[in-house]
Amino acid sequence: MTLTVGREGRLFAAHEDVLSQSPFFSVLCQGQYLEAQSKRIALPEEEPEVFSAVLEYLYKGDYYPRLLQGKQRGSWELEDSMPTPRQTPYPSPNPTTEQNNRGGRAAPPSSSPRTGPSAVEATVYLASEGQHLLRDTVVYCAAERYGLEELKRLALRKQGLQSGIDVGTILRSAKYCYAHTPDSDSRLRAHYLALIIRCRKTFKRSGTMQAEMEAGGEGGKLFFDLFVAMCNHLDDVIDASNSRTPKTV
Repeated sequence: MTLTVGREGRLFAAHEDVLSQSPFFSVLCQGQYLEAQSKRIALPEEEPEVFSAVLEYLYKGDYYPRLLQGKQRGSWELEDSMPTPRQTPYPSPNPTTEQNNRGGRAAPPSSSPRTGPSAVEATVYLASEGQHLLRDTVVYCAAERYGLEELKRLALRKQGLQSGIDVGTILRSAKYCYAHTPDSDSRLRAHYLALIIRCRKTFKRSGTMQAEMEAGGEGGKLFFDLFVAMCNHLDDVIDASNSRTPKTV
């Protein structure tokens, strides 16, 4: 099969039986949606780099950077990157203008090779959005469109294995997640809510966070869910504190 992907019509080739692992492509491969007698599928709204990750998963069961078992039991890391102690995308408290222009991607020192966390690109530029977003979030949403549950689980597990991500990139990616996942799927949304709560001091200091909340719009549901989650978190903290405090009459 030949696939033309994106606004510029980048060409991909794939075997029909491989594509048919996805319910979405299984329907397309039946023929009624193909270009006449050419076995060509057009995906003008898809991003080539995102589709490339999906296609790599269909052939290899993973996409770059691959998920590897960490040295500690139950821990995971990405190939070509050094594991971080917390295994969470801790946001940069004061991202520089240059970092913002790169979408939060860390640049390596000029005198050193691309090794460690900066060797793996955490973000991908989406022309349809006009901005950089976290790659694994975008892949998760693509897996939702194509009906690939295992890919969704893989992309979800990779969330949090990057470090040095700025607040703006995280918030943009969270809003993208909310816009491209159904309300019935709360797994990735819950990841972002937990991350913001865990790093709440950094987010509270962020002018980006304040501007996004004041703007509302597409982020309205995100911030409402965040409010509910933080209230629940506060209730849990208070209940735990009360259980350790002697009761008085």
